[in-house]
Amino acid sequence: MPPLSARLPVFPWDRLEPYKKTAAGHPDGIVDLSVGTPVDPVPEVVRAALAAAADSPGYPTVWGTAELRDAITGWCARRLGARGLAHTHVLPVVGSKELVAWLPIQLGLGPGDKVAYPRLAYPTYEVGARLAGAEPVVYDEPREVDPRGLRLLWLNSPSNPTGRVLPKEELTATVAWAREHGVLVLSDECYLELGWEADPVSVLHPDVCGGSHEGIVAVHSLSKRSNLAGYRAAFLAGDEGVLAELLRVRKHGGMMVPAPVQAATVAALGDDAHVLEQRGRYAARRTALRGALEANGFRIEHSEASLYLWATRDEPCWDTVAALARRGVLVAPGDFYGPAGGRFVRVALTATDERVGEAVRRLTA
Repeated sequence: MPPLSARLPVFPWDRLEPYKKTAAGHPDGIVDLSVGTPVDPVPEVVRAALAAAADSPGYPTVWGTAELRDAITGWCARRLGARGLAHTHVLPVVGSKELVAWLPIQLGLGPGDKVAYPRLAYPTYEVGARLAGAEPVVYDEPREVDPRGLRLLWLNSPSNPTGRVLPKEELTATVAWAREHGVLVLSDECYLELGWEADPVSVLHPDVCGGSHEGIVAVHSLSKRSNLAGYRAAFLAGDEGVLAELLRVRKHGGMMVPAPVQAATVAALGDDAHVLEQRGRYAARRTALRGALEANGFRIEHSEASLYLWATRDEPCWDTVAALARRGVLVAPGDFYGPAGGRFVRVALTATDERVGEAVRRLTA
């Protein structure tokens, strides 16, 4: 039996290790702007909730507590403008990457089915299709995909890696097209609260979905907005029939968010103050890094939202990675996100103020 890993591409981050070693050799240390992993403190209100729920000896449920489902539906109404969400419209998941990777299998997809995602995209969309044995299909415009055999259409706004935000009109037209062809839409909205030059809109907004959640599911994460990447706290909201099926499957797999993390998620979704504080940190880092990159000859494209700057000097991305590594700055090559990114690099805002300042100093020296 061939190993399952044979279906998958080489894990991209392994290719970056030699450049990381080069950057780490800089006399003043590495500035790692490659992986978008939070570095700022977990909000105190979240840590207090986690600690208060630490004595949780029993098994949690896959569907989560009623308090968690209340928190999710309430947040979706308040922040996304979503109307009419009940507990049956939401489902907590063990981090959004797990969900993306295993969703096609949990939906019963396999050979003969197609999964479509943007040409420039988070690589796990492709991984999920390949794990299921389905056919991965890339697109430039979602409504140009051949709908025959298409079972799952991924949207990603704001985009990772480009930071592009899809206009409300485009989302509306895509949802209508997908419903016409019986295609399930999964909208990855994990960066929705980090809009800078645009105001991202959810597929759950009534102007997009027409007040119906049929055929659409939104994916949200607390990793970036609340610095909870280490907690693996995320959730789905949307079509209750789809979520009911996922709940049945995930019960058999024991895919349970730990009880203390559920309590922490309730606290995080109920507190907007820490989100505004974190946005302020990222906004300052974004301004500083963008100015330094442009002063160094880079052009920034899209990047109107999310935690990244999509930058190019109109040269092969690995040449850019190597040049910056020699200055002790590590960034992600654009081809990690598809061949179309071959002349770009992704620069993360997730470094401390001190390290960002050091990167600015090196780029403008």
